[in-house]
Amino acid sequence: MNAVAGSTRGALTVAVLAGGRSSEHEVSLSSGAAVREGLISAGHEVRWVEIGRDGIWRTEDEPLSTTPGTGLLGVDVVFPALHGPFGEDGTVQGMLETLDVAYVGSGVAASAVSLDKVLFKELMSASGVPQVDYVGVREDRHRRSGSEVLEEISRLGFPVFVKPAHQGSSMGIVKVTEAARLAEALDSAFVHDPLVIVEAMARGVEVECGVLDRPRAERSAATGRALASVAGEILYPGDWYDFSAKYTVGGMELRVPARISETASERVRELALKAFLEAGCDGLARVDFFIDGELVLVNELNTMPGFTPTSVYAKLMAASGVGYPELVDRLCRLALERQAEQRAYSY
Repeated sequence: MNAVAGSTRGALTVAVLAGGRSSEHEVSLSSGAAVREGLISAGHEVRWVEIGRDGIWRTEDEPLSTTPGTGLLGVDVVFPALHGPFGEDGTVQGMLETLDVAYVGSGVAASAVSLDKVLFKELMSASGVPQVDYVGVREDRHRRSGSEVLEEISRLGFPVFVKPAHQGSSMGIVKVTEAARLAEALDSAFVHDPLVIVEAMARGVEVECGVLDRPRAERSAATGRALASVAGEILYPGDWYDFSAKYTVGGMELRVPARISETASERVRELALKAFLEAGCDGLARVDFFIDGELVLVNELNTMPGFTPTSVYAKLMAASGVGYPELVDRLCRLALERQAEQRAYSY
């Protein structure tokens, strides 16, 4: 697989946003710290902006005020290393658009769609992307028509996974093995989100694939718009990939390349790119799959995956020829290129 060429252009000043109001606050701080070090290693100047659990933006321990149309701290580009609601869901992206500053990653619509697990699956279904069977449940409907909802879910078979629709990092997920536990699991998920997704249990192995946009000058019929990484297989000791497995040292192992057939590997890369494009993503994404023999099912797409050097996305890109400093540099250059293109349009 061909690596993406690194940039030799001058240094940038980059604001790294980290923290945020969501339950993934600490994960975001770890991602942001790693991004900061990667950018420094790539020769860039970094301004650290930490968003507290109270939602206040601070830089150098002082509250940060912003004015629409004036950018942010005079930087060239913003790297929002934020996960979950109030950061990865289009809200911060909309604010950055209002500030008129270039930023890494997907825009408002793609961010919002991709973090909404139900809406994302509906979009993938309309696009012909194979995926796990699911039922979306809104809290108000569950309160009004609980028996009807439970009957719909039971048609998926057991076990099922009950998930808040807008959470990442396996937050709030409950595995349910019998119908008698469904109502309790739904109530638990509704504590986090008024929209819940219930998914059938998929057989086979869990595989992840990273996607990285190419600069316009490097796109061709042969290379395509973006690079899809080698597929990586997720190994963990429990019976599902929960928060502990993701974030406890030694809780999971990434095997690269995944132990799947070449046909399945090609299908993973093909569907990763298709999901990325159909969702309208920019810059980067990590797409997660279930693989059972030659059957490849898309699970979800993350527009801002974990970003430490030991995170899955960074490891997948490194295995595909894109080292960490080059990766964060490339993402900033792509953000500037996208902003320049958008400014060429008359709105």
